[in-house]
Order: sequence, then structure tokens, then C-alpha cells
Amino acid sequence: MDAADSPTVADREIVLVRVFDAPRDLVWAAWSEAEHLKHWWGPNGFSNTFHQFDFRAGGDWRFIMHGPDGTDFKNHNRFVEIRKPDLIVIDHIVEPKFRITATFEDIGGKTKLTFRQVFESAETFERVKPFAVPGSEQTLDRLGQYVAKMAH
Repeated sequence: MDAADSPTVADREIVLVRVFDAPRDLVWAAWSEAEHLKHWWGPNGFSNTFHQFDFRAGGDWRFIMHGPDGTDFKNHNRFVEIRKPDLIVIDHIVEPKFRITATFEDIGGKTKLTFRQVFESAETFERVKPFAVPGSEQTLDRLGQYVAKMAH
């Protein structure tokens, strides 16, 4: 992992930047199409069952993340803003509450993804930081592996 892959952590925010050796349209598809997203979303060892995926501003995304130990985590997200092909903003509207802002930048046929996760409070972030930071890094690692398969 080089310095660009290292997370920036403020009092209530995680910022990750990754460059994927894949065109922006492909990385966008991995984020915006449920049949792709369900394969990589979440930390290592997690799987997903999607119940609703309404990819539009104001649309709901309801799913269960299945942990490697068998624990189920119910999730309810709402898409706040979508600007194809460069911006997706998602609110996680159940505890812990946070906003994800993902930006997609074309850099000569590769894609620079900036992933920002801002929690509702510093207290919430302190509580979840021990698993949220590595979990976000693992999620983007899984995205990279998935996009590499899509590209070939």
C-alpha cells in the first residue's frame, strides 16, 4: 500500500483515495448496478442480500450484510445525489449514521476514486473507528479485485 492508499482520518471522517486500472465507466458500473455491487460491498468475508436498490436521487437501498461469523447487519441507505459518471452521495440512515461521497475521476483510462465517509458525530466515529477504518479499506480492496475481473 502506498501513501495514496493510506486513509486520512479526521475527528469524524475517513477519506480513502484509490486508483484502479480500469476505465471510469467500468468502476461506475461496479458501484451503480446491484448485480455488481453485491459482490464486493463490505469488508473481507462479508456477503450481501439486497432487498431494494433504487439507484436515483431519493431512492432507497436496503440490504443485509452477512458477517463471516453469521451475524446479519440490516442496512438502509438513501441515495442523495447521483451525477453520472463522477459522483455518488449516499446517506446511511440507520445507526451508525454517516454519509458516503464517492467521486470518480478519469485519469488517462484509469479511475481515481475518492471515498469520503463522514459520521454524524465525533462520538459515533470514535465508537466505530476500530472497525470502520479497516472495513472501508477492505471494501475498496474488494472493489479493486472485482473491477480487475470485470476488466478482463
